[in-house]
Amino acid sequence: MYTVIFLQEGVGSLANMLPFLAIIVVFYFFMIRPQMSRQKKEKAFQSEIKKGTKVVTSSGIHGKIAEINAADNTITLETGAGKIKFENSAISMELSKKYSAQAKK
Repeated sequence: MYTVIFLQEGVGSLANMLPFLAIIVVFYFFMIRPQMSRQKKEKAFQSEIKKGTKVVTSSGIHGKIAEINAADNTITLETGAGKIKFENSAISMELSKKYSAQAKK
């Protein structure tokens, strides 16, 4: 009625676990670690932005920072359509750095 499963112990079980451990290590170095470094760079950039900097938001809107409100973490962008208020975390990158990086490619 009941089935008993015996687990093998010793070197064989470690050899069976090795492919799974290798997959986890590869996943960490190729997926998780680069994403963490990108997030660190983006946070550092967001803390360094100043009024007058040309930026791109995470949604793709290009504009120039008109006002920074540290009290509620918002930034007012001056775009071709007018002034738009965004959260500080919505700023993705500096516009001039984006174009200089594309020119080097």
